[in-house]
Amino acid sequence: MPKMGPRWRVRFRREREGKTDYRHRLRLLRSGKPRLVVRISLKHVIAQAVRATQSGDLTLASAYSKELEKLGWKGCTSNMPAAYLVGMLCGHRALKAGVRECVLDIGMHNPSPRTKIFAALKGALDAGLQIPHGEGVLPSDERVRGENIAQYAAKLKEEDEKVYRTKFSTYLRRGLAPEQLPDHFNEIKQVIIRQSGG
Repeated sequence: MPKMGPRWRVRFRREREGKTDYRHRLRLLRSGKPRLVVRISLKHVIAQAVRATQSGDLTLASAYSKELEKLGWKGCTSNMPAAYLVGMLCGHRALKAGVRECVLDIGMHNPSPRTKIFAALKGALDAGLQIPHGEGVLPSDERVRGENIAQYAAKLKEEDEKVYRTKFSTYLRRGLAPEQLPDHFNEIKQVIIRQSGG
């Protein structure tokens, strides 16, 4: 039976739908700093520098993993290397928009250390943004470069070529051998740095 009574408060729609935690959002807004909003979907990574205003949130800078393809990215658009590159791209754009400090907004995600969300954070930090964080949450440089993916691909290729071609069909279709992912990652990272004037 639903709760009722004179003290019962109907929750906001986005709270009922599990999309927004308003108490957490209020704590972020009280910092007075823009938020680095990172969202991960099944196929893409989105990062935005957002400032709260009386009339609603104002997006100061943003980057999407789909944009990486225009820079020459041939890998997956939702893995850890892509998340890092999106964070770095958004970080450089935020700096150009005059943002120097942010707080990380991960929405309703559980803050599991060394995940894609924190790879995007690491990219933004390397771009030059100042964001409070604990060092233990950031993924290692090896995972960010995709070395674990490259090692798994090389091992799978030796064991079963057919399964290898099935699992990494997107990489191969785009002309990238998954074993070369770390080198490809470094190339795209340098492209982002050059374009941002770094």
